[in-house]
Amino acid sequence: MSTLSRRRALALGLSAMTMFAVPRAALAADPIKIGYAANITGVQASLDGPMLNGAKLAASEINAAGGVLGSPIELVVYDSKSDATVISTVASQLIDSDKVVGIIGFADSDSVLAIGPQVQKAAIPFVTPGATSPKLPAQLGNEVFLAAFGDNVQAAVGAEFALNKLNAKTCYLLTDMGTEYTTLLSDYFVNAYEHGGGKIVGRDTYKIGDKTFTAQIAKIKALPEQPAFIYAAANAEEIGLILKQLRQAGVNLPVVGGDGYDTPLLLQVGGEAANNAYFTTHAFIGDGANAKVKAFMDAYQKAYNTAPENAFAALGYDAVKLMADAVKRAGAADPAKIRDALAATSGLDGVTGTITYRPNISVPDKSVSVIGVKDGKLMLASEAAPSYVAEP
Repeated sequence: MSTLSRRRALALGLSAMTMFAVPRAALAADPIKIGYAANITGVQASLDGPMLNGAKLAASEINAAGGVLGSPIELVVYDSKSDATVISTVASQLIDSDKVVGIIGFADSDSVLAIGPQVQKAAIPFVTPGATSPKLPAQLGNEVFLAAFGDNVQAAVGAEFALNKLNAKTCYLLTDMGTEYTTLLSDYFVNAYEHGGGKIVGRDTYKIGDKTFTAQIAKIKALPEQPAFIYAAANAEEIGLILKQLRQAGVNLPVVGGDGYDTPLLLQVGGEAANNAYFTTHAFIGDGANAKVKAFMDAYQKAYNTAPENAFAALGYDAVKLMADAVKRAGAADPAKIRDALAATSGLDGVTGTITYRPNISVPDKSVSVIGVKDGKLMLASEAAPSYVAEP
């Protein structure tokens, strides 16, 4: 494709994407425009789609209550299609054309790495609802804030759950080497698991997009002694297939992983094979959820006629409330003041936990939920903060 053709195609794509913009509330003042970049299509859609719905719900609640500083919040939404080139174009559109005062976006660290240099250069505060690499602020700059815990925290909780709840002292490690999220999660898990006295008895890798895991499973079966469990640092697109193929091969060990499992694809693809799988995530969305989560679930059900698909819906909701709270405390729709207000956030009570940023650390300290699958249903297996966390 020629450069001109590529530009035309991207322009058409952006034109089509503007249909996702959230209508402004009927308030007298001009709206406060907040950009929202989401991978509504592509490999991240099962995470970013529910996250966007949660964000829209938060914006509608804020506007129904009178907006912020007397103005409605308007989410300007684009589908970045899980594509780094489109992400860059979306960033330019939001910054240069839409003149947003802040941007929210993405459930994965790779997408944040793609947009980060542009938001940093433009000095536009950016909140990622779902990306969990604790390295992102240091890699990209002081405009980038996480609404979620870091991977070093969730990996530590996963390690301590395996050691203390499953009594699993030996582990086989399987890592998707195709994304920043899974490689970091794997490294942090090994650090915490070995720190707690666990032993890694074998390792193997694959890449995002793989569909067959015969070779990896054969290595596990060939071990002289089977491990107590498998830690699979995997994304939503593959974990169901991995579980299915493990069980078909007669490997019925517990499988533990991170919040990449927290998608309907886990049960839709994995089916019965998902039983005895556990994953760390941001909140338990299901029967028996706490009162704050239950209220969110009811509001989401009313808005979309379906239950929240996963905890990423709640993260999207919390991220908009976080940005709106910063605008209110900033006292003006000014990017520099909003950034400073974000950095000073303390004790903001969200659906997925309380958000506080320590000085010069743009990753909040939050507890972690461990979800298990039993009889084809999700259950809350544990909720904890880790006793040991590896440095980012």
